[in-house]
Parts: sequence; structure tokens; C-alpha cells
Amino acid sequence: MMDSVRLDLIVALAAGVGLAAASGFRVFVPLLGASLAARFGYLEPDPELAWVASSTATQVLGVAVVAELGAYFVPWLDNALDTVATPAALVAGTLLAAFTLGDAPDVLQWVLAVVAGGGAAGVVQAGTVALRAGSLATTGGLGNPIVAVGEAILSGLVTVLAVMVPLLAILVVPLVLALWLRRRRARRAQPGP
Repeated sequence: MMDSVRLDLIVALAAGVGLAAASGFRVFVPLLGASLAARFGYLEPDPELAWVASSTATQVLGVAVVAELGAYFVPWLDNALDTVATPAALVAGTLLAAFTLGDAPDVLQWVLAVVAGGGAAGVVQAGTVALRAGSLATTGGLGNPIVAVGEAILSGLVTVLAVMVPLLAILVVPLVLALWLRRRRARRAQPGP
């Protein structure tokens, strides 16, 4: 029985951290994913956060996803959004981790949500901000739509993995970040013109 409880907690934490990391790529995509997953029975939310799965929340999050995805294709607006998206990603990451950890004791739920959920969202968001700034510096913003597409795809992919295969989701995010850092270091090591 105790091993089953631990395994459930590990899977819930993996789902929460995966969803939180996805919010570092796009804030509203994983929130909408969690809302839909709870509505269709793939996730069991914390009872206090069950409002995320309400019809109203799903509709509002759907509109927010469309607005967020569209805004990142406007060259000057995408960089401006980072000032709002960074704290929003931390809040969303914390909320998503708490959302999945409803069976954990309250103190453990919120400590894990803040540290693991908020931390995962913050690390990924910092990477996306740096990537977009690098794109702005090297392409004058013309490459930012390509970055936006990649981030949107990764947010959706990690969201689906976090819901369907949570343990795999928490492995994908560090792998993507490691590849990105490796590529960035390789670019810095190349001599300039």
C-alpha cells in the first residue's frame, strides 16, 4: 500500500513538473491541456483547484492560448511579452504542479509545487527568453517566428507527454535544454567574422 502511494506521488509530481516545464515554453498551453485532461478523466485535480477543469476556465484558456500563440508572431511584441510571461510562467508552473499533487499532504503539495513546479517553469522560461534575445540579436527579430513555432510545438508536446506519460515528460525537458545549451555553446565557440 505504501509503495503504491509513493508511486502515485511520483507520477503526480512527474505530471506536474512536466506541465510546469511546458508553461515555460507557453504559459497557457499546459493550463488548457490540464483543464482538458481533467475534464476527460486523464488527470485528477486537487479538489481546491478543480475550477481549472470547469467549462468557463476551459473556454477562457482556449481564448488565451490563441491570443498567446498569435502574439508571439509579432516581432516587437514577442520580446515585450517575456516581461509578463516570466512571472506568469512561474505562477502557472506552481499552479500546475499543485493541480496534480492533490493527494499529497498540503505542506508537501505546495512546497513541491513551488520548488519543482515553479523551478521547472522558471528554468525553461529563462531558456526561451535567452533564445529569443539571441534570435533578436542575430536576425533582427526575423527569426523569432521560427523560435515561436518551436516553443509552441514543445509546449504542446511536453503537455501531452506530461498527461499521458509523465515520467517520460520529465526526461524530455532536460534533454531539450541540454541540446539547446550545447548548441548555444558551440555557436559562442565559433570565431566571428
